[in-house]
Amino acid sequence: MKSPLLSQPGAVPAEGADDGVAAHYGDLFREQRALAEGAGLVDLSHRGVITVTGDDRLGWLHLLLTQHVSELPVGVATEALILSAHGHIEHALYLVDDGSTVWAHVEPGSQGEIIAYLESMKFFYRVEVADRTGDFAVVHLPAGSIAEVPDGVVVRETAHGRDLFLPRADLESYALAQGPLAGILAYEALRVESHRPRVGFETDHRTIPHELGWIGTAVHLQKGCYRGQETVARVQNLGKPPRRLVFLHLDGSEVHLPAPGTPIRLAADGEDGRKLGFVTTSARHHELGPIALALVKRNVPVDAELMAGNTAAAQETVVEP
Repeated sequence: MKSPLLSQPGAVPAEGADDGVAAHYGDLFREQRALAEGAGLVDLSHRGVITVTGDDRLGWLHLLLTQHVSELPVGVATEALILSAHGHIEHALYLVDDGSTVWAHVEPGSQGEIIAYLESMKFFYRVEVADRTGDFAVVHLPAGSIAEVPDGVVVRETAHGRDLFLPRADLESYALAQGPLAGILAYEALRVESHRPRVGFETDHRTIPHELGWIGTAVHLQKGCYRGQETVARVQNLGKPPRRLVFLHLDGSEVHLPAPGTPIRLAADGEDGRKLGFVTTSARHHELGPIALALVKRNVPVDAELMAGNTAAAQETVVEP
């Protein structure tokens, strides 16, 4: 779904998973600084929007998701995962309940698969699941923003800012009134800085929640059964995850950022050393310079100097070994 904001001056289309919105509007660092200062707006209208209505919506979702949502207060934001039977991360949902409807935004294009799973689990519960992507667009206002929210618009507020479920017909007029516009690259750079994982970026086919620090924020350890819970409980109580998320400060002298999938090795071993992990997301930050998130083997020393491909990388611990 192509955003009308791509017609704005300076807009450069994003590629890959974020196709459909602007990567930037001509000045990546200016856009980042504006967001960091609580100004601007990010177009996330390519993300999927799902609603769940019905008297049983919270209790039913509580049985299916990793998060404790059976008593989710009205207007309180949370996030939750859908796991495979083996405990691997399949989807992340960013939720809020408005008193009659649970609203969630999800990774672009994933709403169909999520809805198919939810529909298969309805049984006798009084719930209705709908894809509202065509009707509502997600926009993000950064923390500290004083932008007005139109009456009736559902808001999901977190420490990082507010996500608005805006009627899609109002997207262009609202965004231009509340600007300046910031592209997805600025948003992603701040996500990397704050160590927040993203499905499809920090995950692969075998990622479990413990590896990314999603225990507590998206996974509640004191709730009833859900698909994949056995793996979560076993790792929590009996062992350690095989990998851990790290934050990397990259050598700023390199022209190109290491692409996702770039091997991580010990700097002492050079480019021929054993692969210990891989880059998941890299970004250029307006203050920190080139940065990245990466998944590495749990036993990599926390003080080890690393190489991301041929780029020197100093690590910060996100998930304890």
